Amino acid sequence: MGTTNCIVMHKVNKFFGRKHILKDIDLEIPYGRIFGLLGPSGCGKTTMVKIVAGILEATSGETYVLGQAMPKLSLMNKIGYMAQSDALYSSLTAEENLHFFGSIYGLRKAEIKRRTGEVMELVNLSADLRKPVGAFSGGMKRRLSLAMAIMHKPPVLVLDEPTVGIDPLLRKQIWQELNNLAADGVTILVTTHVMDEADKCHSLALMREGRLIAKGSARELQERIGAVSLEEAFIYYGGRQNEN
Repeated sequence: MGTTNCIVMHKVNKFFGRKHILKDIDLEIPYGRIFGLLGPSGCGKTTMVKIVAGILEATSGETYVLGQAMPKLSLMNKIGYMAQSDALYSSLTAEENLHFFGSIYGLRKAEIKRRTGEVMELVNLSADLRKPVGAFSGGMKRRLSLAMAIMHKPPVLVLDEPTVGIDPLLRKQIWQELNNLAADGVTILVTTHVMDEADKCHSLALMREGRLIAKGSARELQERIGAVSLEEAFIYYGGRQNEN
């Protein structure tokens, strides 16, 4: 699969029963890049990232992460996954949730304690460390889920709409951190349906009805057709797909 790409998908298809969710997905994501999947709800983004994360298996085609075929159990410790729905224990405190998942990832007690402080500061939840998660707002739960995804310093991050319900100031801070992680070599796959967030990614794939309809940076996608905005480009590429 080569040494330049961290994530590779080749002719990936996914069926749920007779429903064809993903259709011949081809994708290459280099190491140390933030790659965005932009598309409306129901277009297949979540199914696609679950295959990359090893949570789902494709019906056909090949998926490689870090040079190894997915799904692969031994790779799970090298992937940080943040789902759309928060996988948290409501009766436990934020600290207890992080300690539990840190131990699953094989971190030692001292490392768990240190990383807990670091990730909670990043998501601006340090003051809520010992608060039961059941008392958290929806936005606070999203932030804690992100903290858990990066707890073990994985080389690959798969984030499914990570900033939904998060205020603009904190969202800016989180994106700064994602850029810092990418600069350190972390590969980040993020889904979104928000145009300004997609614009922050190094590269994008526009997705519609289970297909990738265009790839490139936000600027490339616009300049290719003379669009003045990413939204205009998305409408154009989506319309061209319908013609086919």
